[in-house]
Amino acid sequence: MEFVNPLMATVAAYLIGSLSFAVLVSRAVGLNDPRTYGSKNPGATNVLRSGNKAAAVVTLLLDALKGWLPVVAVKWWGDAWGLGDGTVALVGLAAFLGHLFPVFFRFQGGKGVATAAGVILGFEPWLGLAALLTWAIIAFFFRYSSLASIVTAVFAPAFYLFGRGVAWEAPGDVVLSLAVMGILLVWRHAENINRLLAGKESKLGAKKT
Repeated sequence: MEFVNPLMATVAAYLIGSLSFAVLVSRAVGLNDPRTYGSKNPGATNVLRSGNKAAAVVTLLLDALKGWLPVVAVKWWGDAWGLGDGTVALVGLAAFLGHLFPVFFRFQGGKGVATAAGVILGFEPWLGLAALLTWAIIAFFFRYSSLASIVTAVFAPAFYLFGRGVAWEAPGDVVLSLAVMGILLVWRHAENINRLLAGKESKLGAKKT
């Protein structure tokens, strides 16, 4: 039965990740669907463009929570089911993929920044803090959420390796999960990269047009 348990945990994590809180929170407070304005991305940054900061904060926290919860659940209770680091890495990646390709929303999801942050925080609290500080520093100086997200995604695996002291002490599955999430985050920001290069990217706090 051990081979079934990681599969069940992975599917559950994907389903949790598939909850698009940008859409759900917007509906709950009477806002327009975030997929219809701004960047059309169902994420906290685009909800912020509606002008409702509270809705954006709630979206951000819930999107992060759905990445964090599956990871810490396996870390805290997985030993009893024979689930190790490999499953921890797998459920984190599954929750992230759920946000990108949510089964409940026709596989049309967001870019996964907040969910990835939750996953990273679940992997290692200090890694989550390092990623948050990196994002905040870049966002503060340049005012571009997309740029901050891209830089953080690229550096997160390196932070993890350095934080573990030496590369061979770091669980390979977790490093691989971080690397895959980083690649996917950069890929999902391809349009943002083009707009950044063209000087047309929207800055943090800009309202919808």
